[in-house]
Amino acid sequence: MSAYLLECLGLSLRALHVIAAIAWIGESFYFVMLDRALKPPARADDTVAGELWSVHGGGFYHKQKYRVAPAQMPADLHWSKWKAYTTWLSGFALFCLTYLVAPSIHLVDPSVAALSDSRAVVLALTFPLVAWTGYDLLCRLIGFRERLLGTAIGVFVLGLCYAATHLFAGRAAFLLVGAAIGTIMAANVFFVIIPGQKRMVAAMARGETPDPVPGLRGRQRSVHNTYLTLPVVFAMLSIHYAAATVHAQSWLVLALFMLSGALIRQFFVLWHSGGRAWGLLATGIAVLLATFAWLAPPTTASGATVTPPPASEVPATAAVLPILAQRCAACHSAQPSLMASAPNGVRFDDAAQIERHAELIHRQVVSLRIMPPGNLTGITEAERDTIARWYAGRTSRPP
Repeated sequence: MSAYLLECLGLSLRALHVIAAIAWIGESFYFVMLDRALKPPARADDTVAGELWSVHGGGFYHKQKYRVAPAQMPADLHWSKWKAYTTWLSGFALFCLTYLVAPSIHLVDPSVAALSDSRAVVLALTFPLVAWTGYDLLCRLIGFRERLLGTAIGVFVLGLCYAATHLFAGRAAFLLVGAAIGTIMAANVFFVIIPGQKRMVAAMARGETPDPVPGLRGRQRSVHNTYLTLPVVFAMLSIHYAAATVHAQSWLVLALFMLSGALIRQFFVLWHSGGRAWGLLATGIAVLLATFAWLAPPTTASGATVTPPPASEVPATAAVLPILAQRCAACHSAQPSLMASAPNGVRFDDAAQIERHAELIHRQVVSLRIMPPGNLTGITEAERDTIARWYAGRTSRPP
């Protein structure tokens, strides 16, 4: 029952994380659109930087942005922070519940790095903190030299990709890079954007003219957040794409996925200002498609024939059943020992179930070699070869 309750908690946290992230990203995208779409005010006003008229849901809206702050602070002021905090906190809780509770399954892959479970947990917890510290240091050292800072951040993210994929198991590496960038974004809100806004409000409450520098710093970090949004989404979604996480150059694959997201986001940012940079959108899509092409499994040349193994060398399903019972049943069975229920309902308890999932078994155990995770159950090369010959014999049979 405790394992079942953990699954219920995991689903609840995942739903909270996704809902909060949608709200945070949606609000962020809206304010970026508003900031980029502002027009000079129709009436001359030195205090107003720009305005925007819009219509939505049958109503007309008039938005204004002040150069620094209004002459009188309104009684009710909206703060954009709790969505960001909820996204990070729920994501961290979900990560602890799934990855840190079972590091030998999710974090450690001996073929990548020889880490003990405890060391892997410490490194996983440290990784986002190191990412935030490094990023914040770059921002403070380089300041408002935006092109140089943007280049430095890009190189820094590339380093995060390389480090993660050389320390952790494939899926965990991609997830941790996404978590590291998400931490940077949430920390920007918590440590820079909101404190700067509070200082400006406090100055107005004292009857002083607010210092514009905190606002400029907050705007810089907000711009960074909007460019990091789609790379985070691509990193998080790609953990479900095994061909990417197990690739020999997975760090570069992840970097290309995130580059595609950044280029596509830039296209929309420029769109809000009236620009139509179709080349950016085309380049982003081209990078994504080229990466997919790079990851595609090799295909048989046109006209070539595949020689099936001799019938005497094709193992029967009965020969594969004990291998899967020993190496895979800890997860994929009616009563798994490592989790509450079989992932995606895939079970290998009998020959019929094994034959139904033959292609999945071959792809994950033989082609991609991602199962068992980190080879936790110690499947041998001879056993993988048995599964390969069994599958080859099945696919070579006439319909």
